Amino acid sequence: MQKPHLSFWQIWNMSFGFLGIQFGWGLQMANMSAIYTYLGAKPEQLSLLWIAAPLTGLIVQPIVGYLSDRTWNVLGRRRPYFLIGAIIASFALVAMPNSAFLWMAVGLLWILDASINITMEPFRAFVADKLPAQQRKQGFAMQSLFIGLGAVIASALPWILSNNFGMSMDAAEGHIPAAITLAFYIGAGAFIIAVLYTIFTTPEYPPEDIAAFLREKEETKGFWRGVQAIWDGIAAMPSVMKQLAAVQFFTWLGLFAMWIYFSVSVGVHFYGGLADGTDEQRKLFSEGVAWAGLCFAAYNGVCFLFSFVIMALARRYSAKAIHILCLLCGATGLGSVMFFKDPTLLLLSMTGVGIAWASILSMPYAMLSGAVDPKKMGLYMGIFNFFIVIPQVVASLGLGLFVQQFLGNDPVGAVAFGGLCFFLAALLTLRVRADEPIAGS
Repeated sequence: MQKPHLSFWQIWNMSFGFLGIQFGWGLQMANMSAIYTYLGAKPEQLSLLWIAAPLTGLIVQPIVGYLSDRTWNVLGRRRPYFLIGAIIASFALVAMPNSAFLWMAVGLLWILDASINITMEPFRAFVADKLPAQQRKQGFAMQSLFIGLGAVIASALPWILSNNFGMSMDAAEGHIPAAITLAFYIGAGAFIIAVLYTIFTTPEYPPEDIAAFLREKEETKGFWRGVQAIWDGIAAMPSVMKQLAAVQFFTWLGLFAMWIYFSVSVGVHFYGGLADGTDEQRKLFSEGVAWAGLCFAAYNGVCFLFSFVIMALARRYSAKAIHILCLLCGATGLGSVMFFKDPTLLLLSMTGVGIAWASILSMPYAMLSGAVDPKKMGLYMGIFNFFIVIPQVVASLGLGLFVQQFLGNDPVGAVAFGGLCFFLAALLTLRVRADEPIAGS
């Protein structure tokens, strides 16, 4: 099928749901370590408590990708999964700040992460479904734009609510501040509304031969056939996916180090607070957490703005060249945290991270999409997620011990370690050789 070129606003509509998805991710990434800490977790426990997120993605994304490749109903192929995931995620966002104890929050993170993955994975395939190969870099960059915008608002919400609307960032031991609670409620509404906008404004292309599609689906139905299809897809990965695997491993190891330890490091290292200390120390820690949320908003704001730059660069330069440059900016940003004392300078660090984030969310998928059979786009986008979640599992299992044994439980070193990982990812991108586009893609 020869896919027509879409207008700017058509690409805007099909990507708008990512604004809502990022409300979920942004609130999770900026606040979960703090929520765990409020509920009694110690710094060395944080990475292990996060393990639900990557394990969920490891299981959910290839399954959802495989199922969405084989789905066609009144809502289309990918949109049914947008809707199901958005409904569950919105309920989880409302429940999260009402966690009464630590393990309740851990369980809700599992549900939240699973539901976000159900919504997000088909969105990646959606771009490849709808756009011709020449427009895919712009399509993935548009997703980065909405990811950046959504995360700016989501990450900054607790700070905005506490500094402009009188919501408290103070909380008694074992409780979550009111500003964070309201931010999660707002995020739940934004998530479902943004996803519904895309569902109602963007139709999907039906299978070219619906009879053949249904016949193939019937012939390959069954649990074990699905397992076999996923396994066969792993065995037959395109070479560019194998080359990108190492890039993704170090990229996401670095990101997870930042997400786990940045907010705690700001509260402890830059503000001198403690979550389990005196009233004054707890107050300082909460101020640091709020500032860390604003820093997360800053890097996502840079991501939003730089996505426009990437859309322009994508017309002239390869995805590979763009990705290398952006990863080096991110490495510099995370590494600089070790040398700053003034928390306001962290906004400069986050500028580099935001540039890298805009590329991380778009260029690897652009490099991959042209090398994948369009009929298996959802499956391969799900399998590609393995190289995102495996490093997160490694970080969850080992980073806490690393911080405890080698960094004296100082989380700032873990953030700087993330910068080293970005640098290694940039070097490994030099090895990527994109395949020729698959016919018909």
